[in-house]
Amino acid sequence: MAEQGRVAGMAAQIPLMPRGRRVMLLLLIGALAALGQAPVGAWPVTLLALAVVFGLFRMTEGWRQAAWLGWLIGTGYFLLALNWIVEPFLVDVARHGWMAPFALMGLGAGLALFWALGLGVGRALGGGLPGFVGGMGLAELARGFVFTGFPWAQPGHVLIDTPLLHWAAWLGAPGLLALVLLASALIWRVATARHVPSVLGLLVLVALWPLGAWRTPEAGAAPGALTVRLVQPNAPQHEKWDPDKIQGFYERQLRFSAVGEGARPDLIVWPETAVPVLLNHAGRTLESISGAAGGVPVVLGIQRFDGPRLYNSLAYVEAGGAVAAVYDKHHLVPFGEYMPFGDLLADWGIHGLASNAGQGYSAGPGAQVLDLGAVGRALPLICYEGVFSRDLRAAPERADFLLLITNDAWFGKISGPYQHLAQARLRSAEMGLPMIRVANTGVSAMIDATGRVTARIPMGEAGWRDAALPPPLPPTLYARLGDAPMILLFLALLGLSRLRHRARQTGAVLH
Repeated sequence: MAEQGRVAGMAAQIPLMPRGRRVMLLLLIGALAALGQAPVGAWPVTLLALAVVFGLFRMTEGWRQAAWLGWLIGTGYFLLALNWIVEPFLVDVARHGWMAPFALMGLGAGLALFWALGLGVGRALGGGLPGFVGGMGLAELARGFVFTGFPWAQPGHVLIDTPLLHWAAWLGAPGLLALVLLASALIWRVATARHVPSVLGLLVLVALWPLGAWRTPEAGAAPGALTVRLVQPNAPQHEKWDPDKIQGFYERQLRFSAVGEGARPDLIVWPETAVPVLLNHAGRTLESISGAAGGVPVVLGIQRFDGPRLYNSLAYVEAGGAVAAVYDKHHLVPFGEYMPFGDLLADWGIHGLASNAGQGYSAGPGAQVLDLGAVGRALPLICYEGVFSRDLRAAPERADFLLLITNDAWFGKISGPYQHLAQARLRSAEMGLPMIRVANTGVSAMIDATGRVTARIPMGEAGWRDAALPPPLPPTLYARLGDAPMILLFLALLGLSRLRHRARQTGAVLH
């Protein structure tokens, strides 16, 4: 009990500190909570840091204090978790470098407003464990939708590299988020008080770990499975469009598509914007690609014009260079692939980072399923689209596999690409579908329908890899129901928090 008292006592001292020291400490606690994200993967640190956040949340004296706590903790969290956001601004330092610190601070502080809202609402409705989990849960869900959404680095993502990933097949990313928030709150209650229900609840959560490992089905490729070649040219973003190097990167992909002894693959995949010419004028280029591939179908990233509109596209190229299917990216990156009020901002010299004029790319019509012949039906995704489970669920029919091409060179080499890969694994586990993931600079990977990586090309390496395509699993519960069950759960927790608060006010404390 002495140790438990010291834990609570140390946390109780934080509100009494001088304001500057208190602010710095809360930012640090938020940063510690981010250490569970890839590539560090220190998920126990995340749980302990959020346990302290829950303790501080309980000590707040009103919704304003709780919102202020959420904003500071969230700012520290997002500044560390999303530090890779400065990388795109360093590709062209002379033009965009000055924006880097403002982008990081603006994004971190802006996303932290969701945490401020979550803790503020949770406290206003009564606080406690239900208010904490319900408020933060709904705030993080909202973060995936507001202003087209940015659900990157959710606290639940720290569980992706654990057996608990299995439970995403049932309740998706919101389910992992709920596990993290609930475990953190219970850890605080167990560490600071003799609370038997909290001990029992924590034991139940601990039991989910081996149960998740036991229930995760084997989804490895069966004998005779189709073979897919992953092609990773490793073109650094600052060199990718250099006129003196474009041809070399292109020829590297041709060479990787042609090499290999024995049986040829059934499909070859190149990354996003892999071809340095527009699809409108790529006839001879596609013939050369098909020739190097020995007639094997090739999926590749390419840009195209349709009238005045520019699209970031994926093309399926059959033998002889014929384009059999095209998919246009529809979930674009704001301020990256398109600029709101782009023509006006272009007059001031401000353009999207990934596009060079005016409004940038145009959005495609939406999620599609492409028929790739003998290989099967693919749900194509381009880069950013792999972050949104709702984009996968919006497909008109169920595919046999997910097909994601990306250019993660924009994200640097330290954390961004690994976090993007982790989210790709989460999408496979949620949907029960394998994924072919090919990245310009890495990490390219084959992912089975449970989220396990079965083959990869490491970050920062040029190369190719033939990998068996794992089979799909039956549709998961999450694929059928989406976020609705967890939204209802978070709302119910907030309702419970409110009922308990009213009961306490009338003197009938509910346990």
